[in-house]
Amino acid sequence: MKRFENKVVLVTGAGSGIGRASALRLAAEGGKIWCTDINEADLNTLIDEIKTAGGMAIAYRFDISEIGGAERCIDACVSEYGGLDAVVNMAGILRFSNCHELGLDIWDQLISVNLTGTFMLCKAALPELLKTKGNIVNAASTASLQGLPWGAAYAASKGGVLAMTRSIAVEYAKRGVRANCVCPGDINTNMVQGLSFPADADFDLLSRITSLTGAKGPEVVAGVIAMLASEDGCHITGEHIRVDGGILA
Repeated sequence: MKRFENKVVLVTGAGSGIGRASALRLAAEGGKIWCTDINEADLNTLIDEIKTAGGMAIAYRFDISEIGGAERCIDACVSEYGGLDAVVNMAGILRFSNCHELGLDIWDQLISVNLTGTFMLCKAALPELLKTKGNIVNAASTASLQGLPWGAAYAASKGGVLAMTRSIAVEYAKRGVRANCVCPGDINTNMVQGLSFPADADFDLLSRITSLTGAKGPEVVAGVIAMLASEDGCHITGEHIRVDGGILA
């Protein structure tokens, strides 16, 4: 399947997790991938893997929360590849804390990366996507659809991403640009594996974020992203798709 042949796709958070799996999947389907992440070493490893498999990809170190960085990232991508057909916004961070102990610095960091950073990249990309009738796939979360224990800041940021994406979808639908979200849950990534919980955490609450079918790897989300970003998703916009093994079923 070569659904992305002659298509340029920008992937944020491509160094690890769902972003990495998405870059690999889209490259395998023929896409020219603009891989961005804050971790340059992870990016270089990814690029080597894509090229070894016969794909095309370029690494661009990028802090999605940096003011002005989104415009520079888009300009560099378009200068190199000549256009932009899809944006896959997977960059994000997660921290757990009791809400009454949550520092404003952590709140601001999660909102800045997960929500404001995603907005800035969408904003910078839209003029190019209007030219190609392209599309956006953003990372929301099951946390945008239900309460997440110890995750008030993360849930707020992902709820904002979902609402923003719906608004973009409605605003640009008649101009040919689509925007959707994936809502992963219980996905095995480095971000989840590195989590720490409050010392007094009630682990009975973990049943709210544990799938019925067991945790899966990020490639299962990448497959849904590939569908949404391709012509197979041409009549889907303003939608969120849960990839959560039945957490919210």
